[in-house]
Amino acid sequence: MIEFYINGQQVDVQLEDEQSIGDVLKSFEKTCEENEAAVIGITVNGKQITAELFDEESAKPLEKNTKFEFSIVTKNDIKASFAKLSELFAELASQMEGVPVALQSGKNLEVSESIKKLADSIDQFCHIATLASLFPDTFTPEKLNGINFKEFFADFSPILKDFEDALQNNDTVMLGDLSEYEICPRLKDISKSLQTL
Repeated sequence: MIEFYINGQQVDVQLEDEQSIGDVLKSFEKTCEENEAAVIGITVNGKQITAELFDEESAKPLEKNTKFEFSIVTKNDIKASFAKLSELFAELASQMEGVPVALQSGKNLEVSESIKKLADSIDQFCHIATLASLFPDTFTPEKLNGINFKEFFADFSPILKDFEDALQNNDTVMLGDLSEYEICPRLKDISKSLQTL
């Protein structure tokens, strides 16, 4: 029996006249495109099909007990993730705005937590932006203050590095200034631009 799993859930699939593994993969990819989804991972009989293995595995004949596992992402998943990140960046912006006061009140641990959350959020954003590139018609390289996301983060990285240095040197004045005048406005910009996606 041929089994199909999508994102870990078993699904019933009617095969037509697919003869090879490649036929099934092509057919599935077409179905994904029609449903605004993209395949981000394929496993056949427990073996992960990488780009290097794709042609070789595709040529294999389809056997009766083949198990296909697909990881997919939909356009709506990405929109929902961007919406969540928009809220998260807005929340982080207000936390960054409050850093000077938090530092004066000796809430250094709270500030450290905010920074960790910020770093995680940027990682999350980069991951989702990579997935968004699978839908170039919908997620065109969005502009952010006249620059694209890649340039935006290239410009943002040195500021975060300065912040990290100031944190290690316990330079509360520098931490406060960077939080309020450099990081906070940028987070608000990211949040705003993600709302429009």
